[in-house]
Amino acid sequence: MAYITASKLYDYLQCPHKVWRDIYGPQEEKITETNPFVELLWEKGVKHEEKIVSRLGDFLNLKEDSIDERFQKTIEAMKNKTPLIYQGVLKYENLLGIPDLLKKLPDNTYMPVDIKSGMGFEGADEEEGEEGKPKKHYSVQLCLYNDLLKKLGFAIHNSGKIIDIHGDEVEYDLISPMGIRTKETWWEFYERIKKHVDFLMRNADKNKPALAGICKLCPWYNSCKKWCETTKDLTNVFYLGRSNRDKLNEDLFVENIDEFLELDVEEVMKQKETEKKSGNKEFLFRIGKDSLIKSLKRAEILYRTKKPVAYETIVFPKVNYELFFDIEDDPTQEFVYLHGVYERNGDKERFIDFTATEISDEAEKEIWQKFWQYIESLPQDDFAVYYYSHHEKTTYKKLQKQYSDVISLEKVEAFFENPNVIDLYKIVQKQTDWPVGSYSLKALATYLGFSWRDETPSGALSIQWFNKYMETKDQSILKRILEYNEDDCKATMILKDGLEKL
Repeated sequence: MAYITASKLYDYLQCPHKVWRDIYGPQEEKITETNPFVELLWEKGVKHEEKIVSRLGDFLNLKEDSIDERFQKTIEAMKNKTPLIYQGVLKYENLLGIPDLLKKLPDNTYMPVDIKSGMGFEGADEEEGEEGKPKKHYSVQLCLYNDLLKKLGFAIHNSGKIIDIHGDEVEYDLISPMGIRTKETWWEFYERIKKHVDFLMRNADKNKPALAGICKLCPWYNSCKKWCETTKDLTNVFYLGRSNRDKLNEDLFVENIDEFLELDVEEVMKQKETEKKSGNKEFLFRIGKDSLIKSLKRAEILYRTKKPVAYETIVFPKVNYELFFDIEDDPTQEFVYLHGVYERNGDKERFIDFTATEISDEAEKEIWQKFWQYIESLPQDDFAVYYYSHHEKTTYKKLQKQYSDVISLEKVEAFFENPNVIDLYKIVQKQTDWPVGSYSLKALATYLGFSWRDETPSGALSIQWFNKYMETKDQSILKRILEYNEDDCKATMILKDGLEKL
């Protein structure tokens, strides 16, 4: 029997199509090798779990044996009121769950506890006193375990716990609303997701692939991309997205780019207004006139004119020093290991790096301090800094909180508020359009003729390389990391020059 499991629910939340494609998709098109970054995340998760488990004290370990044997032993252990069970198995009809821990409560019922190598809540900020909110995939997985415990007669509550990256226990109330504006509870959300996963697994429902930023780590990436390109799917248009694609498919019967380009925006908006007056508020929900016009322009440029467009004159500062800036960090350890700058001063160009060669607060602080010393060494008001997307700004504010004696928050904020410190992504997004399906730095720089020296350039792989370098101290790996970062910085320069030419 094919069971609905925590991993199936997780897959659905990441990509609703993956559940179906794993079972019924063209298996010969699936990438069989595990992505090295995904492998790294898995290894880190295993190490974290081992660390937490080593501190638990006495518990019943049911990690070995077959699923059926473990299920029988789990039921027996709970009937015997065993205080703590590790890797027990819960089964009921088409549901299967393996919570990391089953913890006996004072009333002799059981609560599921899962060990995670991330923060217990998302958006949590200890220093600001912000608690954050439950993570979707954590909530849904705990709902599955709790559902099974209730069906098997070992729970009457509606809660579960996460032991997070810091070893803190975070309790999830599974019947609370998902958010301030969302009346649906986590339990109702889980029931809805579970039903759809069941339909997909039984082939009673079928959905479509889509192109999205998250796709690149998926083993079906090439297969889905091929399908989207062949069918001229609407998700080829940058930022149109799966949910808008589905709405356009369902409400306007527009299935591909050719049909999409025939749309009359005014007529579509009249139709939306008519539907709204008749009580149908779901018709083209969250698709407004401006976003539709923007998507149509992008589709026109991508499939017909095939030339980039600037909608207004783009003017950059006239200075002697231009710095093209990119950082590399490992989010699994919340560690910034490289600040890279490609400096252009007239005809002179050079790459400057500030790189950590060990994982420690001292090393992270030292390279950040050296970056600011370099910035302060430049002639004031005679340099401009270019980066791509808000990641650098967000990360620097986090570093300032951690190492407040290096530089004040006011100085960090003043740096990014300086009109000569420019996020090129904002310019690309608001003032231009390009004949490419992704507005990532790699897609745009490649379109402009730039190529990375590495055969598989990616930020995710850079993290994997760095972790390998930490293990081996192999200088060739460090060289690969530095070349990749230098090329990212150069790509930012190529993009800035390309925008100027537009």
